[in-house]
Amino acid sequence: MGQKVNPIGFRLGITQDWKSKWFADKKRYGKLLHEDIAIRKFIEEKYKAAGISNVIIERLGDKLRIKILAARPGIVIGRKGAEVEELNEAIRKITSAKDITVNVDEVKRPELDAKLVAEDIALQLERRVSHRRAMKKAIDNALKAGAKGIKTQVGGRIGGVDLARKEWFMAGRMPLQTLRADIDYGTARASTKYGILGIKVWIYKGDKLEEKKEEVLSKIEEELHTT
Repeated sequence: MGQKVNPIGFRLGITQDWKSKWFADKKRYGKLLHEDIAIRKFIEEKYKAAGISNVIIERLGDKLRIKILAARPGIVIGRKGAEVEELNEAIRKITSAKDITVNVDEVKRPELDAKLVAEDIALQLERRVSHRRAMKKAIDNALKAGAKGIKTQVGGRIGGVDLARKEWFMAGRMPLQTLRADIDYGTARASTKYGILGIKVWIYKGDKLEEKKEEVLSKIEEELHTT
């Protein structure tokens, strides 16, 4: 029996940050947690065409700050910010917070975002593209964008066969047990004629400690040049 652990949850507080940043007592915790789930579900369903990568929620008293990371932020913002105003009104009906702020940022490299890659594979499978072709294309795009490793997996009644199975492809390194490894993980579901197919994507971007070392060295070099 294999023991599977979510790569993001495994690295929380080490190389990964929390998607919800707030604190509450026992009485309010359950209510705020369900509010966060409802907000994320609403945003992801309404702006599915925008390619929502992540929804980060921050709370401080009655203040609620929502940061939306999207591949196509123009769809979320709308003309002159009209969509953001409608989104604010819709969120007011879900949450008890009085002061709501919504910020929308662009995902600069969607090829390196595991969730967006998984959703792209799911979209291709719904359009009856071969699962092998969709996965290999995603791997090629990620490696060209600078990924050090990527693994894609599709599970279900692939190709309409009677028995469900899993198929996966991997390129580069995938150190799942290394805590300092910066690994992004995303899932998606494809609704096909023969049933639901599950897609999982792992993308290895390098080690976080190595990046910090490079930043420190670059700062030292700058200081040496200035003196």
